[in-house]
Amino acid sequence: CNLTGWWENDLGSKMQVFEVDKDGTFSGEYHTAVSSTKKPIQPSPLTGSQHLDEDGQCTFGFTVNWKKFSDSTAVFVGQCFNGDDGKEVLHTSWLLREKVDSEPDDWKATR
Repeated sequence: CNLTGWWENDLGSKMQVFEVDKDGTFSGEYHTAVSSTKKPIQPSPLTGSQHLDEDGQCTFGFTVNWKKFSDSTAVFVGQCFNGDDGKEVLHTSWLLREKVDSEPDDWKATR
């Protein structure tokens, strides 16, 4: 699986992976289509690592820092699959950590 390029999810969010180096490290930008903040959404930097595998169905993970418009950080993990139609498809899970004002509010900070 070649992560380099543009990817789009079911909600219309897009990410661009610039280049995956020989060790599997990559960077890019995430363009989210959804947000709970009142500030205008802006592209956000991402950094990640891909497990390079011979069968092409690699696993990967990346972090997105929403610092330009939100006090939160998200991590994504996933795997690339080669679909029946020959297209590469990414399946991911994510965690989002929002900033809270106090430790007692920690329970509601991660989704």
